[in-house]
Amino acid sequence: MDGSGVLANLILFAVVCFAPTVLFWCALRVPRLVHRIRAKRSTPSPSGPPIERVAADLRRVHRLLAGYPSGTPAARRFGTRQAYDELLTQACRQVGVPHRLAELPEGMDREIERLRVEQSLRERGLAVP
Repeated sequence: MDGSGVLANLILFAVVCFAPTVLFWCALRVPRLVHRIRAKRSTPSPSGPPIERVAADLRRVHRLLAGYPSGTPAARRFGTRQAYDELLTQACRQVGVPHRLAELPEGMDREIERLRVEQSLRERGLAVP
């Protein structure tokens, strides 16, 4: 019986000594564990329409621009070009291509920027005409 009493006292001593340390260590680790669990559960929500839809819209609007006959009103051409630029901007944002379409005025510089952006999107794997 005397050996078991010593063993019980030793176990009690170990619990009293190590329990606060272990509990404090766990308390420091719980916020990190909760953050990891929340991060795994939460899925990032897309910031815009799917890239497939943007690519399809780009192709559609590009066909409209290329298919306008010579008598098409300038306002319609201008509006379609603005829509095309907006779609290019969305695609650049989603794929991560830098652009200056919003900064440049309508004209030759903007046309060159459109061509550069289209080529950059093609290089990133987006099928743009």
